[in-house]
Amino acid sequence: HELDPDYYEFETHIFFDDAFEISDHSDDDIQCNRFVKLLIATMDEAASEIHQTTIRLRPPKKYPTPYGGRLVWTLPGKTKFITHLKDKDRIRHRKRWSQVMYMYYLLGHRLMELPISVDRKDAIAENTYLLTLDGDIDFKPNAVTLLVDLMKKNKNLGAACGRIHPVGSGPMVWYQLFEYAIGHWLQKATEHMIGCVLCSPGCFSLFRGKALMDDNVMKKYTTRSDEARHYVQYDQGEDRWLCTLLLQRGYRVEYSAASDAYTHCPEGFNEFYNQRRRWVPSTIANIMDLLADAKRTIKINDNISLLYIFYQMMLMGGTILGPGTIFLMLVGAFVAAFRIDNWTSFHYNIVPILAFMFICFTCKSNIQLFVAQVLSTAYALIMMAVIVGTALQLGEDGIGSPSAIFLISMVGSFFIAACLHPQEFWCITCGLIYLLSIPSMYLLLILYSIINLNVVSWGTREVVAKKTKKELEAEKKAAEEAKKRVKQKSMLSFLQSGIGDNGDEEGSVEFSLAGLFRCIFCTHGKTSDEKQQLTSIAESLDTIKHRMDTIESAVDPHGHHASRHGRRRTTSSGSKDHHLLTSVAEKSGDESDESDSDTSAEPKQERDFLTNPYWIEDPDVRKGEVDFLSSTEIQFWKDLIDQYLYPIDNDPVEQARIAKDLKELRDSSVFAFFMINALFVLIVFLLQLNKDNIHVKWPFGVRTNITYDESTQEVHISKEYLQLEPIGLVFVFFFALILIIQFTAMLFHRFGTISHILASTELNFCKKKSEDLTQDQLIDKHAVEIVKNLQRLQGIDGDYDNDSGSGPDRIARRKTIQNLEKARQPRRQIGTLDVAFKKRFLKLTADAENNPATPILTRRLTMRAETIRALEVRKNSVMAERRKSAMQTLGAKNEYGITTGAPINNNGALPNQRSGRVSNAGISIKDVFNVNGGGAEQIYGSNGGGTINQGYEHVIDEDGDGNSLRLTTRNPHPHPHHQVSWGQNTNGGGGNGTGRL
Repeated sequence: HELDPDYYEFETHIFFDDAFEISDHSDDDIQCNRFVKLLIATMDEAASEIHQTTIRLRPPKKYPTPYGGRLVWTLPGKTKFITHLKDKDRIRHRKRWSQVMYMYYLLGHRLMELPISVDRKDAIAENTYLLTLDGDIDFKPNAVTLLVDLMKKNKNLGAACGRIHPVGSGPMVWYQLFEYAIGHWLQKATEHMIGCVLCSPGCFSLFRGKALMDDNVMKKYTTRSDEARHYVQYDQGEDRWLCTLLLQRGYRVEYSAASDAYTHCPEGFNEFYNQRRRWVPSTIANIMDLLADAKRTIKINDNISLLYIFYQMMLMGGTILGPGTIFLMLVGAFVAAFRIDNWTSFHYNIVPILAFMFICFTCKSNIQLFVAQVLSTAYALIMMAVIVGTALQLGEDGIGSPSAIFLISMVGSFFIAACLHPQEFWCITCGLIYLLSIPSMYLLLILYSIINLNVVSWGTREVVAKKTKKELEAEKKAAEEAKKRVKQKSMLSFLQSGIGDNGDEEGSVEFSLAGLFRCIFCTHGKTSDEKQQLTSIAESLDTIKHRMDTIESAVDPHGHHASRHGRRRTTSSGSKDHHLLTSVAEKSGDESDESDSDTSAEPKQERDFLTNPYWIEDPDVRKGEVDFLSSTEIQFWKDLIDQYLYPIDNDPVEQARIAKDLKELRDSSVFAFFMINALFVLIVFLLQLNKDNIHVKWPFGVRTNITYDESTQEVHISKEYLQLEPIGLVFVFFFALILIIQFTAMLFHRFGTISHILASTELNFCKKKSEDLTQDQLIDKHAVEIVKNLQRLQGIDGDYDNDSGSGPDRIARRKTIQNLEKARQPRRQIGTLDVAFKKRFLKLTADAENNPATPILTRRLTMRAETIRALEVRKNSVMAERRKSAMQTLGAKNEYGITTGAPINNNGALPNQRSGRVSNAGISIKDVFNVNGGGAEQIYGSNGGGTINQGYEHVIDEDGDGNSLRLTTRNPHPHPHHQVSWGQNTNGGGGNGTGRL
């Protein structure tokens, strides 16, 4: 739209990957977990924070669904806030499958099943954007609009990402501040300029709907991990793999440095290492996949060239040889700092590295992380000595040595990059921690990630699942038995057993002394009839259990037995038809007796997860209205679950095969990785030892020695060149080339970012001054801003009087006592923007002194009294027209101008749609700002009904009328055919007793 280019139809969808847990009252029912309840409890607080006033949202509408459940809030602006509650026993869980779920729902169901033409679907898909977010992300609306600008600029853009800022406290966060800064300033900017960004992070990225709907993107993204490398590439870094699929289909991925987003990063060492343990192998796997398919990708994608592939190959080579490079750096630094020979330094550095590799192969993860943390601390202390040694080495070699030139260039490029990002300049102060952490992050972390390649668990922010009562009792018994076994194996227990304390022996002669000790003579074993009976019973129960397992496996080989209320107690299942199976629940005798006793005491309600699941009755989920999905949508979810999202079967044989394949992949990767680095280290180290014979003379930093021989009275002048080993020199040039490329690309990207900011900034000095505009032109110019401020919920009841600004004058004007008195009085909460607009607009007057109830529009929008008076005149003229029309229709005076006609919107819909609602004042925004041919038609449509995007569901606005103002007709005896009746609002929302038309 020309008047409001940032006007979009917007929906919010939240997906809880594992939203349910076993209920507190019964193991057969489920309830929402604490994370869902936390969201429900904080919705009012979040809405109040956004609108800067106290807001109570209506309880969410609850929907039972085939995948679990759904909660739907209607926000003050009538925007839908939809939360999808996934039950991992009914639908596949993990992040990638949640992405598949919303892609097929929003794009496959909501869009493709619309009864419109193919061309219209194509246009909607091209202009539909999915903003993917993590639960802990924070951002401003302007960051999203900048990403949308990139989408509008290039129709081939499939995804765009912003600048991610880590949030937290502690040394690990400080390290990540500098790491994220350098990664975005140099690496992402370079990828954007010379090719495409390889990873648009899922925490804050915008994807084009049409790009995701490509068959080789969305369909391939649903590929189940059946091979070992799939688990590494597909599941450990799903956002990077999705971008790889987009690039291979010819779409472009870009980076916007002006779109800032803030995410909570790992603050602990273990959590950070586990996160990078996922990222490192997935990054290598996806880049290797792109490089292997480079020939076809270059042919399909115009944004990827051979030079860009060569650049990525250099980065991949640096990543693989990174540990060897850091090891050689440490060896050389030890020689310079501690004045030891090369071999001694080599031994000092190789021993802890080999020991750490051995620990990673043989010990558990917690021990590995503990050793890594100890070594990281030691290396951080050593790096201080390395810095001193490097400075000494540079002093000996001179400023013209390759190391000095590279170090000065690197530090200088970082400093210039920080200066070109003034808002992020403080990130460079964390560079010292980054420098001290180089051995840990580029040596130990790489080794930890590669050696643990077979571990595919998420590793971060994992929550222990709630267990059933039987599982808790079984764990308690197992713990008690383990405790007894430990006690029996202890030396004290052995000594105690010799005096008969274990109760298994008794003696014919026994005496004790004051209970301090006891002596037993002629001991013999107790009769064991009771023990033998218990042993026999236990063996019989084991036999029965084995037979029952055999029968169940024959009836249901995949273990899809459901509980009495339709919930399966197994973790997952592999059958595509699991929801069609009947319940075949066989119980042991004790369980049956317990169940019978419970049933006889209190009959349990039969439940169905699609009609009356227990979770919708949970008081913590609020007393919202319960609704049900349409049969079409239920069938869509069933088909989608059957085809792509059925829970994966916990087949022990398949899991054993995958575990074996993952270990084989780990072993082969570690062997290749180790051999490449070992050969590189061996070659460079041997060349360093023999650089007197094999070396390259460095032409800069030449030392000139002048000696005078008194006996011969001769002056000898000799030049001493710095000797460099060839491989080391090549590697220095290799890293220098990467640095030059990244620094140059960063400069161009900075220019593009400034251009983008200027293009999205309104420059008022180039426009016509406000004094030169007529009143109507000024109103039309600020129409959107006026409407937004009239819709504000803050101040609708005088809250804006409580100004908390600084300054003696503003503090003195605070109406503290008046606000406290007003807070004591009960008042009806107005929770929708349209009602706030009507209330303010009806009170709008230019006579602010005589009418103190006139609302303030905004502090930034300074309007003269003439302008406000012109707006008041326009309002009065519109109201007069409506009154005249109403009197002609009703045949009597009607102060409010309510008509009984049913206006039809531009899509032929009846007035139960949002666009067909009749205002209590008979006034629409379009009528006010469309006088004299105003430009509001471009926003609200030529006929006043607006343009409805068919990509969004038609929602009957049943809860919006509850917030309308109560009206009373002035005619006590209206015509019977034109009578307006008011019904009581019984939908339980708001509690304000308003009427419904």
